Amino acid sequence: MIEGMSFHRVVAYAAPGVTALGLGIVNAVFGPRPDDPGFDLAICAHQPGPLLTDLGLALRVDHGLDLLTTADLVIVLPAVDYHVAASHPVLPRLRAAHERGAIMAAHCVGTFALAAAGLLSGLRVTTHWQFADELADRHPEVRVEPEALYLDEGSIVTGAGAAAGMDMCLHLVRRDHGAGRANMIARGLVVAPHRDGGQAQYISAPVPSTSADERLAAVLAWARAHLDRELSLDILAARALTSRRSFVRHFRSATGTSPHAWLRDQRLALAEELLETTDLSVEQIATRVGYRNAAVLREQFVRRRGVSPRAYRRTFAGSARRARPGNDLADPPR
Repeated sequence: MIEGMSFHRVVAYAAPGVTALGLGIVNAVFGPRPDDPGFDLAICAHQPGPLLTDLGLALRVDHGLDLLTTADLVIVLPAVDYHVAASHPVLPRLRAAHERGAIMAAHCVGTFALAAAGLLSGLRVTTHWQFADELADRHPEVRVEPEALYLDEGSIVTGAGAAAGMDMCLHLVRRDHGAGRANMIARGLVVAPHRDGGQAQYISAPVPSTSADERLAAVLAWARAHLDRELSLDILAARALTSRRSFVRHFRSATGTSPHAWLRDQRLALAEELLETTDLSVEQIATRVGYRNAAVLREQFVRRRGVSPRAYRRTFAGSARRARPGNDLADPPR
């Protein structure tokens, strides 16, 4: 959670040849839904009128660049025409939105527009792995990290290619509106609220291709369901029917991280959801997610989330409960 940052009005900028997938992702996450009408999404282009998508289908866009002045969150969508000329009128509009305090986000080749606007200098950013070298060559002032699914630099968030736009958008919801709301949206879309690892794992092996991959997937599912237990490396390796050394090597290759870091992230994610959606005490939540006591949970939470568990609960618990369909609880959690 970033102190002082939140958003309601979402404006997505679509250039000629905008990807239909990119449009679908922002609408799926931020578009209207009966159970969560909280976001106000609009699409803008260079000028109102028909706009061709990458599929060759015409999209009618009702808003021009003036709409960017109303945005709390600006998302630059990927498009076929992703090379933005220095004289393009969208660039000063993007800079003005950023200076005004809007959160700026882009995924895939949409990142090129934020770089052309001068908003990424000195920052860690990502894009589709196929375009990472080009982005680095065109903008040497930017620190391109092609292995990441998304990177959060506070007021600037960038995502990798294609479906990683979903990861980026769900991260923005989770960061500023809580894990409960992000999980609710993810459940409706039948996607994982948080994918593990970086995009490198999807370049060469997008689906499990061996029995070892299938065993690892089963171990991850089992570990998520038993976070309250001791989950040592020996226990996990034994369930995967492999040695400790082989398990660690295969785990990192498949997820992009270590078993220890993965378990920590899973425990903190579950703690977030329990803080938002239950009346359990912090001590009870600590036990439920596998920490010895509340002090250990608090230390990890402050280090990784920047706030204490109780401060997180005060910020997100009420809105998360209201977002749950059929939930009319009005009393704040203890």
